[in-house]
Amino acid sequence: MNESIASLALAIGARVKQERQARRWTLDQLAEAAGVSRRMIINVEQATMNPSVGTLLRISEALGVGLPDLVQSPEPKAVKVIRKGEGAVLWSSESGGRGVLVAGTEPPEVLELWDWILGPGDKHTSEAHTPGTKELLQVQEGSVAVSVADQTVALDAGDSITFPGDVAHSYANNRTEPARFSLAVFERGVGSQHREAGNA
Repeated sequence: MNESIASLALAIGARVKQERQARRWTLDQLAEAAGVSRRMIINVEQATMNPSVGTLLRISEALGVGLPDLVQSPEPKAVKVIRKGEGAVLWSSESGGRGVLVAGTEPPEVLELWDWILGPGDKHTSEAHTPGTKELLQVQEGSVAVSVADQTVALDAGDSITFPGDVAHSYANNRTEPARFSLAVFERGVGSQHREAGNA
């Protein structure tokens, strides 16, 4: 792991452990709630691996916090500024692709802003997010094929698409030049099912 990925992994691990302990959950309880293995929770908390975006989403939902809260240091200010290069790189590829979470809001209405680069031949597949999740994508450079359930749409620079994020979807660059796109993800009621379960 390079230095920035290692420091991000440490920050995520510390935040997951802090949130888990604040709920007085065991490793097994968090693993069960997130639908991942106990070993995965241990690896995340100890920063011994770089978990996938899907794994981080499952853990953040189980904890009732948004993904941005896991990867960004909490600030008590209403205005948060994330400078160029400070976003969390949560996906990367050997061909130079990367998915950077550049900003996000707090639960329960979580809005994430991403900056994506797909190298030639790159594809990122995403599991279905929580029910009601919506995504908006605009291609900045190159061409991106967006697949949502069983439909695939080819988008060129300047094209946009909106789609439900609560079904399996993917973004692919089938060209020989890099592609870049901006992505906004909206998740409603993050953590509400766990708060309701805790109040029952």
